[in-house]
Amino acid sequence: MTRPFDVFDHDCPSRGIVDDVVDRWSALVLVALIDSPHRFSETARTVGGISDRMLARTLTTLTADGLVTRIEHSGQRVEYRLTDAGRRVAVALRGVVEAIYDVMPDVMRVHGAATVADPA
Repeated sequence: MTRPFDVFDHDCPSRGIVDDVVDRWSALVLVALIDSPHRFSETARTVGGISDRMLARTLTTLTADGLVTRIEHSGQRVEYRLTDAGRRVAVALRGVVEAIYDVMPDVMRVHGAATVADPA
């Protein structure tokens, strides 16, 4: 079965979504929201190192892509929640994060060997 989208085609609109999702901050925000909705400040605390400006930009992008929804409660309280599409992508990204955790001992060994081999 052929799919109507091809991320390897530079003109395909799915390429832009891939670019948005695999961005460092977007991937981390999607995984951070996987278990429950978060307020802006909760998301910032969960995703260490992200500036408020970058988090706002990331959430705006993910909302525009339909992966995150912005929910206003009682005027001042805002939460961000994954949409069904966002959850599907976030689950896949969580698998990538878990795979990274699994290979980190090997990566650290290689990094250590590279440091010893090239002290510069």
